[in-house]
Amino acid sequence: MEKRATIKDVAEAAGVGVATVSRVLSGGSASAATRERVLAVAAQLDYRPSALGRNLRQRRTGGIGLLVPDLTDTFYGQLSEGVLACARSAGEPVVIGSTGGDPEQEADLIGMLLEQSVDRLIAVPSGDADTWTPALRAGMTVVFADRLPLQSSSEDVRAAAVADLMALDGLSAAAPARPLDVPAVVADDRAGIRTAVRYLRGLGHKRIAFLGGPGQERRVHAFREAVGAPVDEELVVFGTGSRDSAYAAASGLFQSRPDLSAVVAGGNVLGEAAVLAARELDLRVPRDVSLVMYDDVPWAELCSPPLTVIAQPGRDMGYRAAELVLRAGARKPRSVVLPTELIIRGSCGPRR
Repeated sequence: MEKRATIKDVAEAAGVGVATVSRVLSGGSASAATRERVLAVAAQLDYRPSALGRNLRQRRTGGIGLLVPDLTDTFYGQLSEGVLACARSAGEPVVIGSTGGDPEQEADLIGMLLEQSVDRLIAVPSGDADTWTPALRAGMTVVFADRLPLQSSSEDVRAAAVADLMALDGLSAAAPARPLDVPAVVADDRAGIRTAVRYLRGLGHKRIAFLGGPGQERRVHAFREAVGAPVDEELVVFGTGSRDSAYAAASGLFQSRPDLSAVVAGGNVLGEAAVLAARELDLRVPRDVSLVMYDDVPWAELCSPPLTVIAQPGRDMGYRAAELVLRAGARKPRSVVLPTELIIRGSCGPRR
């Protein structure tokens, strides 16, 4: 029998990515020229759009997809363990993919999961709404974990982050409507960051910096809110997600602002970078600089001194996300906000 054409065959013949083919065949955004080329190639290869997942509900194969930015990140490892534990109890296999924090790679993986008829997906998103629209139009059940997709502009990012934070406090805010209506399991970033900043302020720290990374918009806005206006923007710096970038950001921060006395790192990779950069620059913790890290990971207690952390329940987050995606049916599940906890150890001290 002649081999049936796949979405990857169409992508290669048309000279585009799998995600682009997925968007075109599901009615998503694409230029007129690209759309015409993809449709022509699909017709030539006798490709059947049903393989994209339009008939997912009719030919459900079971299993759950899981997409995370980095499988080597301890927090995402904990989240994955939670998903696997819940799926195992339900007798469901899990297909895991690492996006590298790259929206294009994420889109390609979504297309491949659709091709394989995986109809339920848990994701720590890296892309924006356009990345996720094809999957939702194809009938895939999606639950986000840890964070939500990026907005289309910096203004939308700020407005959405503020709205998210107010929602955590049970308030409402006038903000742009989100293009995606997808349930999510997230941590209470506002309470965690606010408690950490108040703790540092209580120790006498006034020049507190924030070291952030991709997908941490809510934490950044929570930090700005906690320190109050006017915010010294030189004390809010970002890495791109890699360990090298995080180290460069931390090292640059310490060298450009020797007057800072405390740092809140937005994740465990950033916290690791801050510890290494401080050591390289002969900054003593907590005598010269106090450190608070978002995420409680095993090595945090092994540091000298042990790190004060904002702990979020990674494994529980994954488990709850898997519960939501498995129970999804006619009634859409509601989003879940999990509590955080400030665990005080030896990396913070009074301002000298």
